[in-house]
Amino acid sequence: MANVAMTASRLLSLVLLLQNRGRMTARQLAAELEVSVRTVYRDVDALSAAGVPVYGEPGHAGGFSLVEGYRTRLTGLHGAEADALALAGLPGPAAELGLGAELAAAQLKLDAALPPVLRERAARVRERFHLDTSRWYREAEAVPRLTAVAEAVWNRRTLRVLYRRWAAPQEVERELCPLGIVLKAGIWYVVAQSPGGAGSSPGQSGSSPGRAGDEVRGGAVRTYRVSQILRLADAGGAPFERPTGFDLAEYWRAWIAGFDEHRFRGRAVLRLSAQAWRRFPEQVDTVVLDSAEAHAGQPDPQGRVRTVIPIESVEHATGEVLRLGPGIEVLAPPELRHAVADAARALLRLHEAPDPA
Repeated sequence: MANVAMTASRLLSLVLLLQNRGRMTARQLAAELEVSVRTVYRDVDALSAAGVPVYGEPGHAGGFSLVEGYRTRLTGLHGAEADALALAGLPGPAAELGLGAELAAAQLKLDAALPPVLRERAARVRERFHLDTSRWYREAEAVPRLTAVAEAVWNRRTLRVLYRRWAAPQEVERELCPLGIVLKAGIWYVVAQSPGGAGSSPGQSGSSPGRAGDEVRGGAVRTYRVSQILRLADAGGAPFERPTGFDLAEYWRAWIAGFDEHRFRGRAVLRLSAQAWRRFPEQVDTVVLDSAEAHAGQPDPQGRVRTVIPIESVEHATGEVLRLGPGIEVLAPPELRHAVADAARALLRLHEAPDPA
């Protein structure tokens, strides 16, 4: 029975590949379906025998195709696939992109196309699971220009923007060729090139990130925070060609890796009380926690744990150590230990002074 279900799923996948991509060779289908070319030929014969209008064309430019206009319905979905589709919609981000109504309409069409049993499963998933991409303790950023930016991405049109960054001068005018949009922890970013770099190799490995809100270099590609676009001078500019081979997901992974690499420029040695060590995972980001856990020694007789974490700078680390509360001692570097001590003494003097009220 399992083999029958696997074959049926593969046959449906083959039909959907031809429906969505058009003509494909047997080798291309075999690579997509992770089967042999011989299996592809057997599957095509089985589909033809079942009345699915698949036809082949010989020659170098040949391959398999569906008769023009043929479409299959979503009757081949199994339960887990229907569950996954029910979780695929993100109403909040879709609404911010101006696609809220379209998402609702698509959901209705999907429900109508599903068999009754799978329709009930999808409804249960939506009743019992909710996806929230926003960050804790912070209101969502206002992104009034997100829809216009998204339209420029989709239509491959340049943008002329007034952008606010951290470096001086803070407000700069930029002309952008927007390549894609990313939603990261509730914050929208647009990945773009300058017009002179469009159509060339994106140089994805050369990321050199800066502070949030800045335009961030990534070879010929840069990352811009959409909320920092103060004005759109032109949301429907000249058309541009996307760089050959540009992969948005690959670029973003490289950018994140580069961001962490350039963000942390030093290390600090800490000693944490048992209570502070238990709270630590809830108070720091993943990169810091991974380092702390990797370098953690065995607890001493008092239960204290010695470890090493990456830091951005002494100034930034001073605030972070104080934010983490008592129970954390800086052992190195000396300048960080002294900075924390100076800040703690200043706080003590401030709070020991008589209340002016």
